[in-house]
Amino acid sequence: MFDFRVLLSQLFENHGVLNIFLDKVMHDFLTYNEHATRKIVTTMDVVYALKRQGRTLYEFG
Repeated sequence: MFDFRVLLSQLFENHGVLNIFLDKVMHDFLTYNEHATRKIVTTMDVVYALKRQGRTLYEFG
């Protein structure tokens, strides 16, 4: 049987790592968006932000 305390601690750890990743990506794509003086974030803003962090999405731009 699974030990739910271990699963719960892993869940909290994964949640923290995901938050850090999303904070970094959001900071980058908002920087791209502000530089272009737009009010709407485009798909390419997110693609460029991911590319800047070394996580290239293929089939875009």
